Amino acid sequence: MSVLSKLGPKLAKGFAATAVAAAMTTAAFAEPVNIRIQSVISATADEVTMLKDFAADVAALTSDDPVTIEVLPAGAVVGVKEVLDAVDKGLVEGGFAWTHYWSGKHPAAALFGSPPAGGGIGMDNIAFLSWFQFGGGKELYDQLWTEMGVNVKGFMLQPVGPEALGWFKEPIQSMADFRKYRFRTPPGIPGQAYKDIGVASVAMGGGDILPALEKGTIDAAEWCCPKPDSVFGFQKVLKHYYLQGLHQVVVNADMYINGDVYNAMTDHQKKAIEVAANASLSKAMSYRIYENGKALKKLVEEDGVILHDTPADYFPAYMNAAKALLEKNAAENAFFKTVYDSQKEFAAIAVPFWAGAQASNAALGKAYADELAKK
Repeated sequence: MSVLSKLGPKLAKGFAATAVAAAMTTAAFAEPVNIRIQSVISATADEVTMLKDFAADVAALTSDDPVTIEVLPAGAVVGVKEVLDAVDKGLVEGGFAWTHYWSGKHPAAALFGSPPAGGGIGMDNIAFLSWFQFGGGKELYDQLWTEMGVNVKGFMLQPVGPEALGWFKEPIQSMADFRKYRFRTPPGIPGQAYKDIGVASVAMGGGDILPALEKGTIDAAEWCCPKPDSVFGFQKVLKHYYLQGLHQVVVNADMYINGDVYNAMTDHQKKAIEVAANASLSKAMSYRIYENGKALKKLVEEDGVILHDTPADYFPAYMNAAKALLEKNAAENAFFKTVYDSQKEFAAIAVPFWAGAQASNAALGKAYADELAKK
């Protein structure tokens, strides 16, 4: 028999009513939280569309104790490279970028944002998500910010991959052709791997790529995938497109909230953000498949883009360079090694199953794609 039952029905009912009223009062007086999130890309980018969808989910889940997220475009408060520092200092409550943008603060950021060539251990974006959610990755991700010495709480939101090799003025038949071009790459280990195989790698933010192509500062570029690439307008300048790339088989965009802002939230507000973030992980992948399919069809059929297969000698060259860099960083940095060892332990268990299971899916899809190409 419960304590309330012993008190008698009338008194028990009174206690229950008081508890409900107290809970309602707490909710009613919970402080609204307003979070300005500065993105590192323009307001027209697909990633911002998905970020606003995440913000809408958070708002719906916190109607009683509101958390309002306002998405600001690149440069609204600080420059692209200063976003994380601005969140850390409280100049803006939140930020949105890709984890590997902060590789200069800690090399392990690349293992969360874009482990090149699948980390050299066969991980695709779905296997990575399994590691992140159930293989210890999230706990290490939380530790990453402490290792960097920044006062932020991070949330992984948008996994994607594999990214396209990129856009070129002319067809490339081999690595010898590839090495002729000044090529925009991501920062950190993915870009360094290109340098190590003799490609003139130039790191720059997304909003700077098209102007650089138009001015001739660079000759070729990668960004992401058909939809985001077409939104940026690369097809206006370059017409030769290569889908198969290794530099970002896995790539993840994430959000950062100032630690003091986050810690001041109620448990319910924190849980709402966590739930919305988990939903975003799935929704982002689903959104990308259909949107990229539609974009690729338009690029080829309406915009005059020519789709090519990536030269065969690219794959071993890049894979070997990426793996060497990962092993080098693991030897030089203890936390990097901790994260990389965790990924390798996960991959040893999960990748043989996942790769085998996916082989039939890939063959099935390729057969259908080939059939469509004949029509």
